[in-house]
Amino acid sequence: MLNHIVIMGRLTRDPELRRTQSGTAVASFTLAVDRDFQSRDGGEKQTDFIDCVAWRQTGEFVSKYFQKGSMAVVSGRLQLRDWQDRDGNKRRSAEVVADNVYFGESKRSGGDNGSYNRDNGGYGGNTQSYNAQPSGGYQGYQSPVRGSDFEELSDDDGDLPF
Repeated sequence: MLNHIVIMGRLTRDPELRRTQSGTAVASFTLAVDRDFQSRDGGEKQTDFIDCVAWRQTGEFVSKYFQKGSMAVVSGRLQLRDWQDRDGNKRRSAEVVADNVYFGESKRSGGDNGSYNRDNGGYGGNTQSYNAQPSGGYQGYQSPVRGSDFEELSDDDGDLPF
């Protein structure tokens, strides 16, 4: 079976970071995600408000680096929960349980261009990534271009290999 979802939208409020009784971090946030199409009457695009939850280091990352209005890309799974309200009525809620959360904007437009990937090794931006380590921490700035792997070419070089 496959349960994988990827959504991109803006946070509707600052993430709420809480801890379970055992100290596990969990961040809750909502993304406003525009639909790709307009209504038939030519009106504005509709927006879906999707609840998301991020656990452990991913939750701490979201809480630290995202705030209301931030563009985020969330990759995870859809989870449905059944519960009862105060009046005893049965309710059902859908939420995205985030495995990975990425910045959805470049540095130039206000984002920080990195990601947190709990699977240790994912890459989520042009210049930075925050990857989970087995110890539970994160590894800071890593440039995909290592010091001497590339050299600068001048514009007047006519012998380019392509």
